[in-house]
Amino acid sequence: MNEDARPIRIAAALLTDARGRLLLVRKSGTFWFMQPGGKIEPGEEPFDALARELREELGLTASREAARHCGRFAAPAANEPGFTVEAELFALPLDGEARPAAEIAEIAWLEPDAATALPLAPLTRDHALPLWLSMLTETSR
Repeated sequence: MNEDARPIRIAAALLTDARGRLLLVRKSGTFWFMQPGGKIEPGEEPFDALARELREELGLTASREAARHCGRFAAPAANEPGFTVEAELFALPLDGEARPAAEIAEIAWLEPDAATALPLAPLTRDHALPLWLSMLTETSR
């Protein structure tokens, strides 16, 4: 990781539906698809930040009991050059129907066994997708 890159602390979700598909979002004015979530405010706990972002951006309610903390991951920020995102990732089942709101321009669903041509943010490409796929193989055993 670039030592000169400034960190942005975020909370993000591996949000899956009953079919095992993974939800990705693209923010307005950007090119990259990424996990739903957003910046953690000062004094805010990571899960609380995630719940706030899911409510504001997708109209979803996040259940702390249903969430599984997957760890902290870092990658170059997709939309802010010179910054690194430090993400607390949580796996969550979809609770309700995701509807783009606030700065979300588009949502996309990834199928577990399908390749994607979507432009993916580094955190999604390098950490979230491999983690999601490993979780799918764990549950299919």
